[in-house]
Amino acid sequence: MTEDRRSRRPGPTVRVKVTEVTPDAERRREDRVATEEPLEIRLTWPGEPARRVWVTMRTPGHDFELSAGYLRHEQVIAPGDLSRVAYCTDEDLSAEEEFNVVTVTLDAPPRRDPGHRHGGSSSGSSACGVCGKDSVGEVLSAVHGRRWGGELPTPDVVRRLPDVLREHQPVFSRTGGVHAAGLFTAAGDLLVVREDVGRHNAVDKVTGARMLAGEDVAEACLVVSGRAGFELVQKAVAAGIGSLVSVGAPTSLSVRLATESGLVLWGFTSPKRVVRYT
Repeated sequence: MTEDRRSRRPGPTVRVKVTEVTPDAERRREDRVATEEPLEIRLTWPGEPARRVWVTMRTPGHDFELSAGYLRHEQVIAPGDLSRVAYCTDEDLSAEEEFNVVTVTLDAPPRRDPGHRHGGSSSGSSACGVCGKDSVGEVLSAVHGRRWGGELPTPDVVRRLPDVLREHQPVFSRTGGVHAAGLFTAAGDLLVVREDVGRHNAVDKVTGARMLAGEDVAEACLVVSGRAGFELVQKAVAAGIGSLVSVGAPTSLSVRLATESGLVLWGFTSPKRVVRYT
């Protein structure tokens, strides 16, 4: 990779000129916004050419982790299946596609058909992690994962976890425009934090980070900065996580899936209170 190509790699934030208006004044200044660009994930294995399996809007950074974590949560791969994860270098890529296409290479065919939900040409927004599913029944029946058998955080530990997560959100501090997900032990020790404009992407990056580091993706607690939507419960269950902690509300479908899957679900988490739903 040349220095010239590296210089074009998108970062997590972008400078913009804004007009700030208050009741007393109006002024022009520079601000930073979170970067949002598409990421195309391609998959290949021996005897099979690379093909697109998903396109998502994301904040650039930790793209290899996002790709690996997404495929793990979709149960397409398992830890140990990866041969290589790299940016695509096809000569026909446009300048806009450079560093926005990742190819995941497996040593053997995937554990599950990568087109089982989305098809090769589907895409999603940064707001939705389950776009493209054919039916709610299909989604519910397709979520599997080993159940967590270790210790779980106590309510006292749970209440302090969002504040710990907040201390490790540099992109949010600069822009106010991204979500975060963090993996914690039962004692409240932080293992990894990732940020992204898409809350589901942040969770994918957390699992991908563990996979690429050779660490177990299952752990006692996943903490997310927003609400506990269905797609986050889905990914936590697929990874074998013991509990999901959110600062916002859950939904009916997330409570249902957490209950059926044995996932402990916490919502409205703050230093003063937390609500347990399962």
